[in-house]
Amino acid sequence: MSMDFDEQYDKIYKYCYYRLKRCELAEDVTQETFLRFFESHGYKSYGKSLQYLYTVARNLCIDEYRKKTAEPLADEPVMESGDSEIIVRVALREALTALDEDEREMLLLRYANEVPASVIGNIYGISRFSVHRKIKAAIRKLKMKLED
Repeated sequence: MSMDFDEQYDKIYKYCYYRLKRCELAEDVTQETFLRFFESHGYKSYGKSLQYLYTVARNLCIDEYRKKTAEPLADEPVMESGDSEIIVRVALREALTALDEDEREMLLLRYANEVPASVIGNIYGISRFSVHRKIKAAIRKLKMKLED
């Protein structure tokens, strides 16, 4: 499988930033992820490069939580936009808090980073069909929360 490393670097960074909520820390973890990827040889030959990248990134983010260095940002800067857009953002953020961490992470991987369901399944150790079911359930939860 041929990968566009620039595109994957950006996606891994977004994933790390989502998990860690700190720019500098997300940059460090992203760089460490790619360093470990280029140092390894086993997974590349089996065609599981993308899965390996996300597994390494996920584990490094978990390690950062364990070190207790990851502190969430107080607030995301609000961009100048219409009131309705701000209301939608606030409602979406509130609806996302109704989901558990794995559901939010799966939605990020699938829709923001466009990771295939089979790769997400391999990361979580479940089938791609389970990934599809969990994502659909998370979307239903979001819809119900947003309708309230």
